[in-house]
Amino acid sequence: MHRKGDNTVNEAEQSKIGNEPGAVDQVAQDGEVHKTGTEGFSRREFLGVSSTALAAAALGGLTAHAQETQDTRKADKDHSASDPGQENRPLLDENPDSNLPPPTDRGDIGPVWYSFDLVHKRVQDGGWTHQVNSSVLPSSKDLTGVNMRLTAGSFRELHWHTADEWAMMLYGNARVTVMNPDGTMFIDDVSKGDLWLFPAGYPHSIQGLQPDGCQFLLVFDEGDFSEDGTFLFSEMISHTPHKVLATNFGLDKEIAAKLVKEESLYIFPADLPLSLAQDKASIGGLRVASPFQYTFKMFNMPPTKQTAGGEVRIVDSRNFPVTKNVAAAQVTLKPGALRELHWHPNASEWQFWLAGKGRMGIIMNEGRARTIDFNANDVGFVPRVAAHYIQNTGDTDCTFLEMFKADQFVDVSVNNWIRRVPPEAVTAHMNIDKGLIAKIPAEKELIIAG
Repeated sequence: MHRKGDNTVNEAEQSKIGNEPGAVDQVAQDGEVHKTGTEGFSRREFLGVSSTALAAAALGGLTAHAQETQDTRKADKDHSASDPGQENRPLLDENPDSNLPPPTDRGDIGPVWYSFDLVHKRVQDGGWTHQVNSSVLPSSKDLTGVNMRLTAGSFRELHWHTADEWAMMLYGNARVTVMNPDGTMFIDDVSKGDLWLFPAGYPHSIQGLQPDGCQFLLVFDEGDFSEDGTFLFSEMISHTPHKVLATNFGLDKEIAAKLVKEESLYIFPADLPLSLAQDKASIGGLRVASPFQYTFKMFNMPPTKQTAGGEVRIVDSRNFPVTKNVAAAQVTLKPGALRELHWHPNASEWQFWLAGKGRMGIIMNEGRARTIDFNANDVGFVPRVAAHYIQNTGDTDCTFLEMFKADQFVDVSVNNWIRRVPPEAVTAHMNIDKGLIAKIPAEKELIIAG
């Protein structure tokens, strides 16, 4: 029974409300009903526009008729939100929630979106690279992402970094090498879905293999990291006097003078390597083999969590011990599925969107909230401890990476929390009775089917 002064809604009353005229309007006012964006050009077809201008528009000044009229608060929205001036329609179609947001959005939470398709691409003979760091996504102070392509045989030359390098192969095949300070060496071949971790300061290399080289994502545990700041073997040789090189390498001075091919190689073509077994044998075999495993075959592991709505694979120091500063989860959502409402207590979240499209809502303190849309090749950011959810808004699976500067993946499930506090506390906060509380999942789902 519903008593006077008791705001609790029981199950029967909830069902009645759902069948009353105007119920759809109420749902829409809660920010749940959205149009999908209209078909537009691909992002690459309008990248002649300044990337800075595009980003500013996407994050601050978009006007898109992306939602039903019922989605907005009661006002003359068709006129009040109209934009009689110029618009970048393809960008608006890919970001339908940016400037005509659901009524649950409020205030400013800072930049939480960028795209690799907006940044300068450094192209060289043998491949290319581009990056998203804090210079274009200033909220992300802990992690930087680099997207790189190598043709078959081409090298990302011998080098080392100030930051740990976590990587995921997105396409093709590569051979990677990394040396420990004690001189032991790790060599392995990696394919799509494989990961690697190279610790800061450890010298390493990457070479594309047949049939078509490779493409991979690199994630560094410094928000202001820049690929242009890499320590290169070629630059070290170029800026060391020939006499010193001769003494150091035990070579004649004339030979030492010829060691420099170019002042900076960075990415360059080369012959394909021998087989993996031959390369390992050529440097000393097991005698010099690394005791540490720096690659991880993620696609060979069973999903950490699988539901009717999708699956999650979590890789951190518990199953890939060398990843002490970077934890990751690959999430796949089926159409309509939801990455449940949650937050991360130990680190901010850096995302890379691999496929499909989705919508993320972020809820901050002081009533601030933002809803924004994502597509493949986008980067997302969620501040530490900010509640958020992600929903697949497309008609195909969407897949993205959740990355953290932490040794372990940790998240707090809102469903799990409210089922662990006494029912009367939930009733006081949510205005539902014990029968409805029991319908809420008690365990952490990670993914909820749509």
